[in-house]
Amino acid sequence: MKSIRSPICTMMGHVDHGKSSILDNIRNTAIVRTEAGAITQAIGASIVPLETIKNICGDLLKTLNIKFTIPGLLFIDTPGHAAFTNLRKRGGNLADIAILVIDINEGIKPQTIESIEILKQYKTPFIIAANKIDLISGWQKKENTPLLESIKQQSQSIQEILDKKIYEILGKLSELGLDSERFDRVEDHTKQIAIVPCSAITGKGIPELLMVLAGLAQKFLENILKIDISGNAKATILEVKEEKGVGKSLDVILYDGTLKVNDIIVIGGIDKPIITKVKALFEPLPLKEMRDKKSKFMPLKEVKAATGVRISALDIENVVAGMPLISSKQNEIKKAEEQVQKEVDEVIIETQKEGIVIKADSLGSLEALINILKEKNILIRSASIGNITKKDIADAESNFEKDPLKAAILGFNVKKDIKEVGNVKIITSDIIYRLIEDYDKWQSQSIKETQEKELDILIKPCKIKILPNYIFRQSNPAVVGVDILTGTLKAGTPLMKDNGEEITEVKSIQAEKETLDKAEAGKQVAVSLPKVTVGRQINENDILYSSIPESHFKKFKKLKDILTDEEKTVLKEIAEIKRKDNVVWGV
Repeated sequence: MKSIRSPICTMMGHVDHGKSSILDNIRNTAIVRTEAGAITQAIGASIVPLETIKNICGDLLKTLNIKFTIPGLLFIDTPGHAAFTNLRKRGGNLADIAILVIDINEGIKPQTIESIEILKQYKTPFIIAANKIDLISGWQKKENTPLLESIKQQSQSIQEILDKKIYEILGKLSELGLDSERFDRVEDHTKQIAIVPCSAITGKGIPELLMVLAGLAQKFLENILKIDISGNAKATILEVKEEKGVGKSLDVILYDGTLKVNDIIVIGGIDKPIITKVKALFEPLPLKEMRDKKSKFMPLKEVKAATGVRISALDIENVVAGMPLISSKQNEIKKAEEQVQKEVDEVIIETQKEGIVIKADSLGSLEALINILKEKNILIRSASIGNITKKDIADAESNFEKDPLKAAILGFNVKKDIKEVGNVKIITSDIIYRLIEDYDKWQSQSIKETQEKELDILIKPCKIKILPNYIFRQSNPAVVGVDILTGTLKAGTPLMKDNGEEITEVKSIQAEKETLDKAEAGKQVAVSLPKVTVGRQINENDILYSSIPESHFKKFKKLKDILTDEEKTVLKEIAEIKRKDNVVWGV
């Protein structure tokens, strides 16, 4: 039997910007304005019926001129980022629409950017809740007044501050490739993202937020919300929980079909599908906060999409978050196994002989990480779920000889189970983009260190001047004071005159009675020079250059990015001197 389910909506945004507070306000408003029980608490979700939305929004919905057929909105109320990346289904993300929460006073932060990138990855439509308008200095609370009227009643200076803060968000979103506008100024919802100023604390703007969300869902999502509630259940594992006296249980979001007690369920596994039976189904008692450990649950015989439900079943020790779940008849188990495992195999990959190893805490977050790495053309050797193991270390280390920069493991929301990591670089974070930024930084630093090691064995570009009145010995060896004009002078550096004649080498360097291996530009030091006599081969005020072998010069050309501008200039002078005898020297 075909039916239209509630759109699944998730909250995303930076930590402490008010994701949970907005949802709490919607729930509380619904309870206050309607009869008790109008909002249903499901596992990991809050179901707000259309009638409740109409009551909260009042006359606002009438301005949309839309005939509503959606039964309501299903809000995922697990912490936004984790919920969104966990909630994967075949071909994309399970969330149909999202609210991106931004603290209007703080603007766009790292997790905001990460949320935007993930929303773009999955092509998920979203609106922006510009939260905490009540904290704008001087903001006047206007009770029982619609948002736009309330804004008009603020002083001119406060209206200007509000506009400035919204335009700052618009500008940053534009840099990220997104066109956005305040919700009442949006001309085309298919091209512009609506920004709704609001306050989760006072409730100002919450009706407008629900109006825009419900309107978009009805207008643009109706076709993808059609489901067969009489068919097999299709769900995604939101969380795996340990319950006292019950053992492990599964919190799932059911997005298609009907699930009943004693149904056979097939769950995607890391190695192979897990087959078990539904022992019991639970949902919280009406109006109870399902995240509260004291909340009591009531058993159900069956549950229809779309909703959240807790499943008690045997043999679920190895189930991980984000995995697909479908119910099956006895004679269709093989087909169901193939179906769920195909979905898992789309994500868990072994792709390249060379590449980094990546780990994540759930199937959805692994997929998000893979997509972002692929966009950056970063090769992936293997991608899997769970903590970092010895096998992961061995996989990553096998890259070290060919390319040390690929001997790395990126772990999203995971830990490492072992201490010995050998030559492997392990980077972990609970923000995907920070993970990739840290990897980029490590790569850049490693490349620089490798290049510096290569440079260290080369004869450095250097230009020195023999100081007048600082001739300490004329010969055997000559000891003279020199001013290092450019570059680095190292012990053992061969020296030539400006006509290209190689005359001596630096036997040793001294400064203030201390022997040095090298000295940099700007320093004055004493050097001992064999095979020359002051007054014959060298004289006071002579300019001498390091005599760089042609092979070294060619390496410098490849590593020129880590040379200073002064070193590049003197290297060019040395090449010009050398080319007086050989025009293709160093070419």
